[in-house]
Amino acid sequence: MPEIRSRIFDGEKFMWDGKDYPDQAEAQKAEKAYQDQNFETRLISEDGKFQIYTRRLVKEVVVQGQS
Repeated sequence: MPEIRSRIFDGEKFMWDGKDYPDQAEAQKAEKAYQDQNFETRLISEDGKFQIYTRRLVKEVVVQGQS
């Protein structure tokens, strides 16, 4: 099981998706898939590997009233 890692980008917390991508094209494909699922993403390169950090975008807050 991969370790849980987080990073702060521009004052916001992002979580690592737990995968090391061997090349940038593969990482960008995965990044696009996350973005299509309403995640904000950051792609970084470290030690010759690419990693994606994600953060869920809140689009709507539903508040239920008391009955």
